[in-house]
Amino acid sequence: MANKINTIGILTSGGDAPGMNAAIRAVVRKAISNGVKVKGIKKGYQGLLNEEIVDMDARSVSDTIQRGGTILGTARCMEFKTEAGQQKGADICHKHGIEGLVVIGGDGSYRGAQALSRHGINTIGIPGTIDLDIACTDYTIGFDTAVNTAMQAIDKVRDTSSSHERCSIIEVMGRNAGYIALWCGVANGAEDILLPEKYDYNEQEIINNIIRNRKKGKTHHLIINAEGIGHSTSMARRIEAATGIETRATILGYMQRGGSPTCKDRYYASIMGAYAADILCAGSTNRVVGYRHGEFVDFDIEDALAMQKEIPEYEFQISKLLSL
Repeated sequence: MANKINTIGILTSGGDAPGMNAAIRAVVRKAISNGVKVKGIKKGYQGLLNEEIVDMDARSVSDTIQRGGTILGTARCMEFKTEAGQQKGADICHKHGIEGLVVIGGDGSYRGAQALSRHGINTIGIPGTIDLDIACTDYTIGFDTAVNTAMQAIDKVRDTSSSHERCSIIEVMGRNAGYIALWCGVANGAEDILLPEKYDYNEQEIINNIIRNRKKGKTHHLIINAEGIGHSTSMARRIEAATGIETRATILGYMQRGGSPTCKDRYYASIMGAYAADILCAGSTNRVVGYRHGEFVDFDIEDALAMQKEIPEYEFQISKLLSL
């Protein structure tokens, strides 16, 4: 390859997600197979600015594919949101001979990659977030593991809720996106599913639904509440006061980010990582890897960030129908 890249870097940024290690492993080994050196950058953009940079080889990623989290670590970095921080990051890349960078993370991570691209560093993004909120792709690394972790936890809470004839509000993660809540709501047979994209904050409707179902003979009521709505504990108090039915709130929290990744997360992350390494080594820049309509593809970062993602209306209507 003429004018090929000789050295690339890789970092994980923002929230960790199960499957990130599979992507790191694939990037490292595919780049090495292309004759390209790889440097790992620890703790995301903060680690880049601190020059926490290490050489990586095929052995560096041995025995990592089954591990949750990220072996490179991750952190938020306010300094990198500034022009001065971005220029500093690009200068450090040049200093260490890093000509291209693979960034695994979400929308905020892509904006950092976009900035580095403007400063002459070839960049490729890989979607790593449990929230499934990146519009250009049907899949994001970590979602499958997170939604299965949440589903299993909700099953357990439902067992005890049924035994005590309670109403249970279970809050799942997802930031301002309702995909984890939607999937768990359907998979766990919830009576109410509250999504940031759809919820009208009519709490009386939920109360009426609980009372109506109790009159039908239902002995428990399960509400899946998305993180973007939140306030599950105060909601539980209001519902109990209005219905007279014992109501408990459970916030699943960061357990959804942990654990060994599922086969799907490992497989998709591996193919995405290899794909990212290939197009980066070939000289592409300012691109985002995605999975759409059954194929692994890539998009311009600006186009990807401009896309909007919504809850599919048909899936939302089916979730309501199945809860009757």
